[in-house]
Amino acid sequence: MRATVIHGPNDIRVEEVPDPVVRHATDAVVRVVNACICGSDLWAYRGVASRTAGQRIGHEFLGIVEAVGSEVRDVRPGDFVVAPFVWSDGTCDFCREGLHTSCPQGGFWGEIGSDGGQGEAVRVPFADGTLVRLPGETAGEEKLLPSLLALSDVMSTGHHAAVTAGVRPGATVAVVGDGAVGLCGVLAARRLGAERIIALGRHEARTAIARAFGATDVVAERGDDAVEAVRELTGGQGAHAVLEAVGTEQSMRTAIAITRDGGAVGYVGVPHGGSAGIDIGRMFDRNVSLRGGVAPARAYIPELLPDVLSGAIEPGLVFDRTVDLDGVPAGYRAMDDRTALKVRIAF
Repeated sequence: MRATVIHGPNDIRVEEVPDPVVRHATDAVVRVVNACICGSDLWAYRGVASRTAGQRIGHEFLGIVEAVGSEVRDVRPGDFVVAPFVWSDGTCDFCREGLHTSCPQGGFWGEIGSDGGQGEAVRVPFADGTLVRLPGETAGEEKLLPSLLALSDVMSTGHHAAVTAGVRPGATVAVVGDGAVGLCGVLAARRLGAERIIALGRHEARTAIARAFGATDVVAERGDDAVEAVRELTGGQGAHAVLEAVGTEQSMRTAIAITRDGGAVGYVGVPHGGSAGIDIGRMFDRNVSLRGGVAPARAYIPELLPDVLSGAIEPGLVFDRTVDLDGVPAGYRAMDDRTALKVRIAF
């Protein structure tokens, strides 16, 4: 089969790799229907996050189950499924508590020795604990596929930011970051009943999506100017809940500065730049809370799926380009130079 591999900075290739097979009784093999490129993949593409030459890449996919191990009970060949970006056994203490990302037997797609999501098929460990079945008829609904795909990561991650920041009906929310996760954070905040949603972003095509997702205000400034603008919009108080979806020192400093006293920051941006953006003293004085981390998408997908199926939310609007497998290297370039927001891969 063919799959995407990374050989070094700016070196993404589509190559022949071994076909996946069931190795363990709890495995499934899934033929990929849709996958995508994540903003977090760009850290490896740019050489910021290290990878071994020839390592597989990609962690978001929808597909059809082709084979299952003897102990798999919840999915069967022919089922249409979505895979969260982390596999998990579904039975450990953490999984039962809804924190699948801490499963001792779990892992991330594309780790050395595992399949990446940007390929024609994937071996799925712990299929029952990982995969979520979708209505079979949706496999042929092309308009719905992007939103189902978004559940595998960006919509679940945006929701995690909103939940951990304590978004509630009537709250004022600010979202730092206009990438796909930040935009899904806007959508999640609206879904949870926020009254005012301030999106921080300067790219007009992206802020247009933010407004479509429920943003009531847009702040294009950065740094101190952004803090001043949000404070002005909120009568000097800041937002009850702030969603941080970038992961840099500046974004974290901004997020903490625009949080209302007694409010909370939900951080989901993959950290790059250490913890220098966190001023514990300033947070302590103002009773600002900090929560977040890696989103347990497997816990959130069943909650979010009905709203996607009903059309109440359409997170798939974050995909603004679709390529085939051969177009993946160009898709990385497009996301890296910001000519594309998020690239979907159709097989």
